Amino acid sequence: MRILQVHTRYRQAGGEDMVVDTERDMLEEAGHTIETRVLHNPSGVGATVASLAMAPWNRASADAVLDTARRFRADVVHVHNTWFALSPSVFPTLKGAGFPVVATIHNYRLSCVNALLYRDGGPCLDCVGRLPWRGVAHRCYRGSATQSSVVAVTIATHRLRHTWDRDVDLLIVLTRFAAGILARSGIPESRMVVKPNVVRDPGLRLAPPSAGQSVLYVGRLTEEKGTLDLIDAWGRAEHSGLSLTVIGDGPMLNDVKAAASLGVRALGRVPSAEVRRHMLGARALVLPSRWFEGMPMVLLEAMAAGLPVIVPEHGDLAEIAGAGGIRFLACDVGSLASALALLEDDELVDSRGGSSRDLYVDRHQPAVGVTRLLEIYERAVGGERFG
Repeated sequence: MRILQVHTRYRQAGGEDMVVDTERDMLEEAGHTIETRVLHNPSGVGATVASLAMAPWNRASADAVLDTARRFRADVVHVHNTWFALSPSVFPTLKGAGFPVVATIHNYRLSCVNALLYRDGGPCLDCVGRLPWRGVAHRCYRGSATQSSVVAVTIATHRLRHTWDRDVDLLIVLTRFAAGILARSGIPESRMVVKPNVVRDPGLRLAPPSAGQSVLYVGRLTEEKGTLDLIDAWGRAEHSGLSLTVIGDGPMLNDVKAAASLGVRALGRVPSAEVRRHMLGARALVLPSRWFEGMPMVLLEAMAAGLPVIVPEHGDLAEIAGAGGIRFLACDVGSLASALALLEDDELVDSRGGSSRDLYVDRHQPAVGVTRLLEIYERAVGGERFG
């Protein structure tokens, strides 16, 4: 099969970029021909303003993708992030030319101005099921009413013209929770299919998780990620001889560094190979997120490495983690501290780690992902919908 991937990369590489790269590599390894059309949002002020102004409908970008699809002779076009240099106008352009189109919805941007369903320190569903003008009033995109208006107009334009109904054969969503949010926002269930992300196998552990003394956090250091909640909870939790290793960068890096006396190590950003090495020797991974995370790749990497994972109960993270998870109440520091204290139990740590690895093998290894992805492409090419 000849598959054209289309994706607008973020200025700071993240999970969506990793998904695109992983799917490309595993499809090529399975013998398929992949072309990737990558767009980049401009960095200069003038160019950014001009590009953002066309976010609701960027004909030039859409036409350029169509030219690529024709030259490549794509059997199916798989679109990932369209914000903002591409715009959803790529869907009617491709569909009008007769190409089967699949889109992966990685976040909540079809429902929410900031794509996070998060505002003022906690989850926010104010715009779900209605047009997102409250997101403009709250300046939810970068604190700007003007830029928030552009996002809201983009969402409203394509919802009102039924772009997602008419011009996308199948929408891939990562979790049932995300599918529910989209359904409330008017996306037909017949257009959606739930397909989890996959990650590479880091290899077998040389020792069980209970042999490790390091609890890992890997990700951006921001409010919505629960960075300060984690530092506070770590200071409250009872743990003998364990350390908290924080990998990542962000506006709260100095707050993390200031907690060194609590047994917290801040490593900053490190290469992917080093992250895998830390996971294979760690005791657990903690995800203290305040927002409804989708399917963070770091969670799947931890499961692949056989780690128990501490996750909030809201959204779908607890379901993804399954029997390998240790749950806490989101935004509740005391509950998170109690969950961290459970890591003193060697038997529990090893049992949950084994369950994590089993779930990875069953749901998130590349072979499973390739099979599912090809099923979706075949249905899109055949004009079928999921019921």
